[in-house]
Amino acid sequence: MGRFSVIRLTDKAADRVREIVAARDDALGIRLGIKKGGCAGMEYTVDLVTEANSKDDHVERDGAHVWVAPEAALFLLGTEMDFETTTLRTGFTFRNPNQSSACGCGESVELKPADLKALAEARAQNAA
Repeated sequence: MGRFSVIRLTDKAADRVREIVAARDDALGIRLGIKKGGCAGMEYTVDLVTEANSKDDHVERDGAHVWVAPEAALFLLGTEMDFETTTLRTGFTFRNPNQSSACGCGESVELKPADLKALAEARAQNAA
């Protein structure tokens, strides 16, 4: 059985993270978070990481590094992160089992937290 991760990255997402890191001298990867905002209540945030935070959950796939902010982990548990290019937008997409609804523009979501016990067990398994 593989190591547990708060989120999963698709090949396309991992490729894009590696491209972002390659384009910036001091970048280590990206950091996912959530913030209040948008018409549905919450928005995903994606920031460049130049210094890892030990409090973050760390996910690595094929050399692509993603950190998840501690306050976001409960809302992102089980999420699949992808990257898509369409005629309307280019960017990361999130298939999140904790999402209860989204706005029409797809930029903001309503999220319910995952089970805290499930997150704690998953982190314990990851540390083993």
